[in-house]
Amino acid sequence: MQSVPEEERESWDDTPVGYEQKLVRSRGDSKLKNGEEGMEREEREEKESMMMELTRQVQKMVKESSWWERRGVDCSTLAAAFLCLPPAFLLLGSSQLLWFSLGMLLMGVAHAVITIKGAHLASHGGFSESQAWSKFWAVFIIEVCGSFSSQAGIHGHIKLHHAHTNVIGLGDSSVWKAPFLPRTIYLFVAPLSLPVITPLVALAHLKGHSFIPVVRTVLMVTLGLYSQFWLLINISGFRSMHSTLLCMLVCRAMFSVPYIHVNIFQHIGLPMFSPSGRPKRIFQMTHGVLNLPRNPLLDWIFGHSLINCHVEHHLFPFLSDNMCLKVKPVVSKYLTEKKLPYQEDSYLSRLQLFFHKYQELMVFAPPITELVGVQ
Repeated sequence: MQSVPEEERESWDDTPVGYEQKLVRSRGDSKLKNGEEGMEREEREEKESMMMELTRQVQKMVKESSWWERRGVDCSTLAAAFLCLPPAFLLLGSSQLLWFSLGMLLMGVAHAVITIKGAHLASHGGFSESQAWSKFWAVFIIEVCGSFSSQAGIHGHIKLHHAHTNVIGLGDSSVWKAPFLPRTIYLFVAPLSLPVITPLVALAHLKGHSFIPVVRTVLMVTLGLYSQFWLLINISGFRSMHSTLLCMLVCRAMFSVPYIHVNIFQHIGLPMFSPSGRPKRIFQMTHGVLNLPRNPLLDWIFGHSLINCHVEHHLFPFLSDNMCLKVKPVVSKYLTEKKLPYQEDSYLSRLQLFFHKYQELMVFAPPITELVGVQ
């Protein structure tokens, strides 16, 4: 076929035939553009329907579950922790090293269950469907037992961390970073100061709040600290203020090192997103959240939703620890079938990663991840 010179092809554009050819091409381009937009819209709808489909499966399991499965198991664990406190105070009064050590361990475990698992469930309203009771348990567990502001805790955890998981500047877990500390100090020594730092941070968060919540938090935190101090003096028989305070510090700091580890292992080092370029919820949570393997001690003390069901918890934060464990097979199977990431790694593996890449993960600003085809 004979080719047409460039200058002659350009002259066709001014003729009616040339105009019709341009119009046809324009319509073709428009159809192509509309087709691409339609495909993108279908992809978005498919991604949204994926979350809706998974939600229906999970809600079906929740409806078929008994109250014991939904709330009873976790409430019983908290009740057991509170019941451990009286024998712990009595054992701490023993002159025998073995019994004294057992009392210290018992109180440390009970305190961790109440202030980590309990506070986490309370922040999500996991103890009752009543808003009034949920608020009561949040104030009692977070403020009286945990020495922190329930208002600040719920805002930081629910409205920032869960709403903006791994979004830089909002829910990126940066609250757990201390880049001025060397890695060994940060990972293994600094967490032991949490019992001292926590009430101080609570006071800092109270600035700018109304008078009544500030007074309530100060009174509740003071009540919790003084109650333990008074019981150690009058029930356990401690005679020195310094030994009493040291006992309180040891009990409250007993599981602070793994607590800090868990908070950073499951988010930092995973994809991070910008506030204006975050993906759909199901992609955000599956890419930005990681499960640790089951651990009998940490599962019981921290709760499944903080250890081996963290992905499930971020997808469905209204579920209790026990329900997260129950829906775990359904969630993992669904995400695998849809070729979505279901991230899991061991505690030791994450510890080695953070130890060797401390500067990159905990000191420098994390890079923004672009999930191509997902935005």
